[in-house]
Amino acid sequence: MSDIGLIHLYCGDGKGKTTAAMGLAVRCAGRGKSVVAAQFLKDGTSGECRALAGLANVTVLAANPCGKFSSQMTEEERAETAAAVLRTFRAACDYAVRTGARLLVLDEACAAISCGFLDEDAVLSFLEHKPAALEVVLTGRNPSERLCERADYITEMVKRRHPFDKGIAAREDVEL
Repeated sequence: MSDIGLIHLYCGDGKGKTTAAMGLAVRCAGRGKSVVAAQFLKDGTSGECRALAGLANVTVLAANPCGKFSSQMTEEERAETAAAVLRTFRAACDYAVRTGARLLVLDEACAAISCGFLDEDAVLSFLEHKPAALEVVLTGRNPSERLCERADYITEMVKRRHPFDKGIAAREDVEL
């Protein structure tokens, strides 16, 4: 029943939200379907994005013009980031609809919304009016109740232990 497009929400404070979303993108692309993956507040250079970008039927977009966490941004950088996130959101959605993509990944959409870079109403409107066969994945921490109500799948990653808590930084081949 691939004519039904559902909405996935991968959330929580644990590791694996983006990895799960990108794994689904690989699965979909491996079946010859078109995938659009948009990363908000990330630069699109993670190992997953590099691998996905090498696949003929996958388009990867990213929006993090200043390369900082939102808490470290100046007001000017926040405005620049908000504009880039909105452009990337619109471009990803438009491209997915125009090309008849099977899967749209909106990585860190929850963070983009909670940080004020992306309008939740715009996201919910897109989800309400998306093509019936388009599967959509949203990732991030602390999704709103409205996003949770709209999701067909909700998978929560829970952090029980993480090396960062011991001062071990993200490693390029495992976390980045």
